[in-house]
Parts: sequence; structure tokens; C-alpha cells
Amino acid sequence: MSRAPGLSVRLKLTLSYAGFVMLAGAVLLTAGYFSLSRGFHPGVIFMVRSHADLWRDFAPTAAIVMTFLLVFGLLGGWLLAGRMLAPLTRITDATRLATDGSLSHRIRLAGRSDEFRELADSFDTMLARLEAHVAEQQRFAANASHELRTPLAITQTLLEVARNDPNRNGGELVDRLHAVNARAIDLTEALLVLSRADRRSFTREQVDLSLIAEETTETLLPLAEERGLAIEMSGDTAPTVGSHALLLQLCTNLVQNAIVHNLPQGSVWVATSAQPTGAVLTVENTGEQLTPQLVSTLAEPFQRGTRRIRGDHPGVGLGLALAKSITEAHDGTLTLTPRADGGLRVAVQLPVAP
Repeated sequence: MSRAPGLSVRLKLTLSYAGFVMLAGAVLLTAGYFSLSRGFHPGVIFMVRSHADLWRDFAPTAAIVMTFLLVFGLLGGWLLAGRMLAPLTRITDATRLATDGSLSHRIRLAGRSDEFRELADSFDTMLARLEAHVAEQQRFAANASHELRTPLAITQTLLEVARNDPNRNGGELVDRLHAVNARAIDLTEALLVLSRADRRSFTREQVDLSLIAEETTETLLPLAEERGLAIEMSGDTAPTVGSHALLLQLCTNLVQNAIVHNLPQGSVWVATSAQPTGAVLTVENTGEQLTPQLVSTLAEPFQRGTRRIRGDHPGVGLGLALAKSITEAHDGTLTLTPRADGGLRVAVQLPVAP
């Protein structure tokens, strides 16, 4: 935005300081003049002559004092304003560096807590968050590119093999291409949902988490039965506000994740509850022993736990990342906790519906 040039803050402070000093000096000189003039009590003619004589003697001194105060006010105001605005100059320089794309620098303003120190600390915190966010986005873009490139490379390889070997079984090739294409579609759709959740571009409405959990359980029950797993659904009404489609995607991801990454003949528990602090959805499953260090990374995009990629349903590595993003878009919290007997417990807490 282009704006008309104006006086700098330092110059404004200097002029204000000098003006205040001049005004204070003028008031003191005026008070001194009238104090001296009250010492004369002859007749009116003598008072006028005395006032003239007094003013003749007082005026040069007053002019010298006012000139001194003007110079002193300008110099002192300039120095004091520069000293007071020095932290603001550092903050401005840091802002310009950030505008140029540098997010690694910090102001680290020394001294006791005051308005400038609070502003500098807030700016440093903002820079740290921006740097972490940009690094996460860059890492996500690199991982997404890698994940999307994999099915495309496999498709190209299969097509080259089919071209070089015309007698190859076409049905097998079609099946493999179908599987690879389905994985690419799933990944693309997951990325679109993730982007939509991050932008919070959805309509909020009254939603009951217990109904969503029940719908999800019924939908994924065949997959659980196919793997020999048992699903237990329990809980009370848990009203909240949000997007029904996104919350259904959230619950589906959590339950499907609990089914896919489970033990043979294992179990999945889905529960909802309404608490004073919010509506809660919990999904637990049996499984391998997970360390807290591993669990802390599972909600990052394209992160998979032990032996996940070697399964028959590896997924795209965005299930828990999508769940976390959808939860945060609804102003909620998602907590991952390893179970003592093995497996994972996921708790989602969303705000209570008004």
C-alpha cells in the first residue's frame, strides 16, 4: 500500500519533547516576570515606567533562556527518542528479514519486561511458529510428491512391460493397474480432504458423535469380520457442532486404522461420551506394543507404524493426519496413547454443542 510520506516517529517525539520544554520554560519565565513586577507599588505612572525597565532588563535573559531550552529540547529529545525507539528499530529490521523470506532469525530483545520486550517476544514466537509451519508444509509437499510419484512410476513400468511383451496376460495387468490407480485416487482424495479441513471451508451444524460412530461401525463391520475382529460400540449421546461429512471421515479413519493395524482375532472398541468439557470419541484396538516415541509421530502426514507398509492394506499414511487436521479444524484435540497390553487408544474431544 502506497502512502504519502510523513514525519518519522523519532522526529515527532523530538518536536513534542522540545515543545514541552519550551512551554514549561515559557510558563516559568512568565511566572518569574510577574513575581518581579509585584515588588513595585508606587503610582500608575511609575509602574508603567518600572514595567518597561523591568521588561527591558528581562527580555534579553528570557530570549537566551528560551533559545537554550529550544536547543536543549531538540538535542535531548532526538537522543532520548532514538534511545527509546532502538528496540522498535530491531523489530522493524526483523520484520523486513521475514518479509524477504528469512524465518530463522530472532530478535531476542534483552532487558526487563516492558511493551517493547513483550512485542519482541510475541514476534519471536510468531516467527518460530511460522518457521515450523513452513518446514512442515515443505516436508508435506515433498512426501506428497513422493507418494504420488510411486503409483505413477509403477503404472509406467507396467505399461512398458505390457508393450514389450504383447503376449503377457492382459487380465493380470489390468488388475494391477486397477489397484495402483485406486491407491493414487485414495491418496488424492485424502489430500483434498486434508486441504479442505486445513482451510476450515465447511458449514457447521449440530452433530451427534454417537450416531456418526454407529454409522461408521456398521459400514466397517464387514471389513472387521473379514479379518476376524470384533467391534464393540458403546456410549451416550455426544452433541457437538461441525461438518457431518468431515466428522464421519474422522471416525471412519480412526476405526479403519484400528481394524487394519490389529492382531488376528483382535478387538476394536468405539465409545462416545458427553462431558462438561466437550463431546468425546474414543477408539481403541489391540495390536503390537507401541512406544510413546513412535506414537507421537503417527499423526504426522505419511508416517506409518511398524510393518504397516508390508500389510495387505497399507493405506496412504494420511489416516491419523487427516483425523488430527479435522479435529483441529473443529477446535478440538486429538490424543494418541499406547495401550499397556498393546495397540493404540485415540481420544478426540470436540467442543460441546450450545
